[in-house]
Amino acid sequence: MSDDDNKTMIGIRGAIQVGENTVSGIESATVELLRAMVERNGVDPSSLLAIWITQTPDLTVAHAAAGARRLGWLDVPLLGAQESAIEGDLPRTVRVLMLVVTTTSEPKPNHCYLGATAALRQDLIETGKPR
Repeated sequence: MSDDDNKTMIGIRGAIQVGENTVSGIESATVELLRAMVERNGVDPSSLLAIWITQTPDLTVAHAAAGARRLGWLDVPLLGAQESAIEGDLPRTVRVLMLVVTTTSEPKPNHCYLGATAALRQDLIETGKPR
């Protein structure tokens, strides 16, 4: 059996609330979230297939995806999108769906909802321990 036979794709979800609508605020929050997702899941950046990053409409001065480029992930396909404006939604929020190839025998993702975004998906949050 080859290593390719043991590979599977997982999706890791995460979110973070940005402190302020500034370029540095958006990029630093995105970097913090992406680092947490990689660290908590033991992800080797070379196994990243693609990352989909969304941001709420009140984040207007920068693309959150630029934060991933600050991490040196130049070969990872990124897709950025603006979320719909929904009354009552958490403001200044960046959400991420990270697609990863893994060979782990237990490919259960450890989703990362940091700070105030933990309230968004209590059902997905775990202890934060790496796999």
